[in-house]
Amino acid sequence: MSGETAIGIHDLSIATTRYVLTHATLAAQIGSDVAKYERGIGQVSMSVAAPDEDIVTMAAAAAEPIVARHGADRIRTVVFATETAVDQAKAAGIHVHSLLGLPSATRVVELKQACYSGTAALQFGISLVHRDPAEQVLVIASDVSKYDLGSPGEATQGAAAVAMLVSADPALVRIEDPSGIFTADIMDFWRPNYRTTALVDGRESISAYLQAVEGTWKDYTERGGHDLDEFRAFCYHQPFTKMANKAHRHLLNYCGHEVDEAAVNRAIGHTTTYNAVIGNSYTASMYVALASLLDNADDLTDQAIGFLSYGSGAVAEFFAGTVVPGYRALLRSRSHREAISRRQDIDYARYREIHEHSFPVDGGDYPVPRETTGPFRLAGLSGHKRIYEPR
Repeated sequence: MSGETAIGIHDLSIATTRYVLTHATLAAQIGSDVAKYERGIGQVSMSVAAPDEDIVTMAAAAAEPIVARHGADRIRTVVFATETAVDQAKAAGIHVHSLLGLPSATRVVELKQACYSGTAALQFGISLVHRDPAEQVLVIASDVSKYDLGSPGEATQGAAAVAMLVSADPALVRIEDPSGIFTADIMDFWRPNYRTTALVDGRESISAYLQAVEGTWKDYTERGGHDLDEFRAFCYHQPFTKMANKAHRHLLNYCGHEVDEAAVNRAIGHTTTYNAVIGNSYTASMYVALASLLDNADDLTDQAIGFLSYGSGAVAEFFAGTVVPGYRALLRSRSHREAISRRQDIDYARYREIHEHSFPVDGGDYPVPRETTGPFRLAGLSGHKRIYEPR
C-alpha cells in the first residue's frame, strides 16, 4: 500500500451473552468424558443467549463503546454480517442504528455467506473508505450458533458479536492487499429457511475448510502476498478452536514446512483464548480470535498477521494485516474479559429450556422477561414485530 492511505480496523469491541454452559456440565448430562470436548475440539464452555438476547442486542452492545469513543459524525455506513438473521427482509443493522441513535444519513445493509460474511463486510467497508477517506464504516458481525440437541454440532455452539470501526489511518490493524479468494459449491453446512437449527456434515466441513486453506493461499501467493515466514500470527475462523490447529498444520504442510507443535502454538495460541470459552460465533469467530490475539499476545507492533476467513458452502479469503504502533492504548482488554467472566453458569435443564424456546407465530403480544445484563434487550414481539429497548 506504499503511497496510498492506509485503511483498516481503527477500533474493535466484542460482546457476548448473559449465560454460559460448561462442557463439563454437557459431558455429565450425556455421560461423556469432558476430555472429548476440552482436548478433542478445544472447547471449555459455550455462551448461551438469554430469551431477551439475540444478534441485535449483542451487536448493539459491541458497537456502543465504539460510538461512545469516536462519535457517529463520520459513520456513513453500517454493514451487518450474520447467518442468524432475525428477518428475511429488514437488515438487523437498522435495529442497531436505532438503538445507538446513529444519523439518518447512514446506509445500512446486511450480508450473508455463512461464517465468511464478516470478512465480506470488512472488505466492503475498506472499499467505501478508499473512495472517501473522510468516512468511517461500522462493521458488525453477530451470530448465535445453534444445533439440534444431541447432535454432533451441539458442543460447538456459542454466541458473540464483534464491532469494528473501519477507517483511514487506523489505530489497530492496517489491512493490506492482496487477498487470496476461493469458492466451491459444497454442502458441508447449511440451514434451510424452514429450520431454526443448522445442518452439518462434519467430515465434509473439515475437508472443505482445508481445501479452502490451500485455495486461498495459492491465490494469495500468486498475487504477490507475504511469504509464510513473514507472519507473526494467524487468525483462523474457529468453528471449534482445534480447527485453527488443524488449519495451520495443513498450511505448513502445504507450503513444505516442518510441522512443529511449538511453532503452531506460537502462531495461533493467543487467538483461541476467547473462542475456547465462547464457542462458535459464526461470522464473528475470526474477529473474536483477533481480539483475543491483540489482548493477550506480547507486543505485536509492526508485525504481520494472517487471516483465513472460511464460510461453509463454501467461500474463503486469506489476507494480511499489520499491527499499528501504539495499538495497545486503544485495546478494550478489560471490558472483553469482563464480558466473558460475568456470564452466569447455568445447568443443563435451564440450557435445554432456553434452547427449546421459540415465539408463537400468530402475531400476538409476547413480552420477554428481563434477563440480560447487557445494555440492550429484546422486549418482545407484537404484531409480528420485534421490539428492542435499552435495558
